[in-house]
Amino acid sequence: MINKKPLTKKLAELDRITKMLVRRDLVLSEMQEKRETELIETDRIAKTLIKRDLELSETREKREKEFQELEKRTKELEDSRRALMNILEDVEEARGMATKERDKTLAIITNFTDGLLVFDRKNKLSLVNPRAEEFFKIKGQDTIGKGVAKLLKIASLKPLMKLLARETKGIFRKELNIRKNLILEASTVPVMREKERLETLVILHNITREKAIEKMKTEFVSLAAHQLRTPLSAIKWTLRMLLDGDLGKITEEQRDLIEKTYSSNERMISLINDLLDITRIEEGRYLYKPALARVENVVQFVVNSYREEVKKRKLKLEFKKPKDKLPQSKIDVEKMRLAIQNLLDNAIRYTPAGGKVTVTIKHVKKEIEVSIKDTGIGISKDQEARTFGKFFRGANAIRMETEGSGLGLYITKNIIEAHGGKIWFESEKDKGTTFYFTLPTKG
Repeated sequence: MINKKPLTKKLAELDRITKMLVRRDLVLSEMQEKRETELIETDRIAKTLIKRDLELSETREKREKEFQELEKRTKELEDSRRALMNILEDVEEARGMATKERDKTLAIITNFTDGLLVFDRKNKLSLVNPRAEEFFKIKGQDTIGKGVAKLLKIASLKPLMKLLARETKGIFRKELNIRKNLILEASTVPVMREKERLETLVILHNITREKAIEKMKTEFVSLAAHQLRTPLSAIKWTLRMLLDGDLGKITEEQRDLIEKTYSSNERMISLINDLLDITRIEEGRYLYKPALARVENVVQFVVNSYREEVKKRKLKLEFKKPKDKLPQSKIDVEKMRLAIQNLLDNAIRYTPAGGKVTVTIKHVKKEIEVSIKDTGIGISKDQEARTFGKFFRGANAIRMETEGSGLGLYITKNIIEAHGGKIWFESEKDKGTTFYFTLPTKG
């Protein structure tokens, strides 16, 4: 009979071991699950930490960039502050310099020997210096801010204000007879910015002394010319009687000498007449008989009078005029003949043999334009500005023709301008000159 007791014991032991193994497996399973859970949690925490580190890194980089930007802006602000301080210093310095310049300018204006008036864009007086106050016997405080219309009511300012009312648009220069022993030369200069007129500066120069001297000189020339003309006329007629044989026969040698003397005397008489013309021009009493006439008839008369002279000098003279009649002009025919004669005489005299002189007359808008063109010696560029001056003759003209007073063009210019016309010229040395003048028409 088998003994069951050990077997039972072994089975119990085996059962115990099995239970222990089952328990161990359960524990191990629980531990495995717990470990897996812990690994998952650890992984989550690790990811969270990594994410946080990334976020912190990004935040740090962002903060570093913000800090760098802040530093940059701080530096820029500091630079701006320094620049602004420099600008303020420059502005302060410029302000100081501007103040000095203003004071200096005001000192100059105050002590300026000429009178100064400044009108704003509305033609209201904005500045008057002491010299101007003295000229017009006014006080600046009573006139500043007033317009031309109100200033016209002040008797001493009336001549100037009348002039300004007509001429304020541009630069001009006029003489003003303010009162006895006070003649002023008024000049205006517009102060412009681009094309806009900001102010008008009026400069008043006292020319009383110059006018007195000029008057004395004119009176002296007039007196001397009149005193000389009488004996020269007597000499002329005496020589003419000798040449005509009224005082007996003369030899050829005597005739030659007398003719030379007669010619020189004629030149003296011509010079005296020119001097008298100048005194009349300067006294403003040169035009005697202005009347309506056709300028082309006056030009034709002068051209015809030079036909023989042109042939002698072997020149060609051409007169061009329109077929239709030109409008009339109000002119002093005698003086206009003299003006045209002076221009034509110069053209003929200073054109070498074989040359040509062309006289042209035409109607341009509301004016008659006359031109006298030659192929002569011309005028040097450096002498053009003096061409219409008294007693001026070009160096090349003197070499070609030693005789001449240098008064012809001066007289011509004054005659043309006295008629309300203009005169000018174009010239090229050794090629010729063209003189032009215009006269206003009537009707």
